[in-house]
Amino acid sequence: MRIALLTDSLGHLPFERMLDAAAGLGLSDLEFATGGWSEAPHLDAERMLSDRDWRDAFLGALRERGLSVGALNANGNQLHPVIGRDVDAVVRRTVELAKELQVPTVVLMSGLPGGAPGDTTPNWITTSWPPETQAILDYQWNDVALPYWRDLASFARDRGVRLAVEMHGQQLVYNASTLLRLREEVGDVVGANLDPSHPMWMGVDPRQLARELDGAIHHVHMKDVRIQPSVAKVNGVLDTQPPERARDRAWNYVTLGMGHPGGQQFWGQFLSDLRVAGYDGLLSIEHEDVTQDAVEGVTQSVALVRSVLLDGPPSWRPADV
Repeated sequence: MRIALLTDSLGHLPFERMLDAAAGLGLSDLEFATGGWSEAPHLDAERMLSDRDWRDAFLGALRERGLSVGALNANGNQLHPVIGRDVDAVVRRTVELAKELQVPTVVLMSGLPGGAPGDTTPNWITTSWPPETQAILDYQWNDVALPYWRDLASFARDRGVRLAVEMHGQQLVYNASTLLRLREEVGDVVGANLDPSHPMWMGVDPRQLARELDGAIHHVHMKDVRIQPSVAKVNGVLDTQPPERARDRAWNYVTLGMGHPGGQQFWGQFLSDLRVAGYDGLLSIEHEDVTQDAVEGVTQSVALVRSVLLDGPPSWRPADV
């Protein structure tokens, strides 16, 4: 496994300074956002595809620092009933760029449709009652999501690119069962981007999640979450307050090691469970702690991951019989 950085974590830094910060931390791989919910501060995918000189200069700046593009990220809602086509254009452009750069993985969300034809806003169903929830889910999966994803999976497969779907709230795919359903329907070009912070606020143990997704993990984000008991034990974890209200929220994204009470042992176990699930790829730091300086937070996160990193292959081998 190798430590990487989702460069939006240092989105406030200009391109060259961000590269210097990543190189100074001893990283070798970067994950660049290309649009959607990101302003894509460090990579212009359209220009990368159309302007070879600009692309060569971009890649040259990385090479000078011993860095490479490890993944691309096109997070957004391509199933949105109003803006979905625009987001889909970002996704497909990102897949084309991944092919051009020989980057194996594009990270993205599943998307979330409206609840019925004619809706203009997405509709996230989280319970089985009232009964109309089942009709909504049938429409979202069978009429919208699966036809779209079968086509996108074919598009990515033809270009030799894997799609790593992030299990996230307010998305159709938000847990193991929904991820595996999508994968079963459209093929193994689709796998998980396992960001442990999202399942954790929903009550999931990401170590068990990694084992459940045996062989189906394409990418990993390293991000922590802190549950605030004084709020969660009163109001639960479904919280609509914005991140700037961190003091009053039931949960917040935090720097690695500042959330889950297991500390270093927990994250070491998580990496071990990733390994037994067949994963040996990038561990991409994603910093979204609104209470901390980003460079400081990324530095602390890298140090924690490095302290438990599974770098070389296991030494144990079964005895010959």
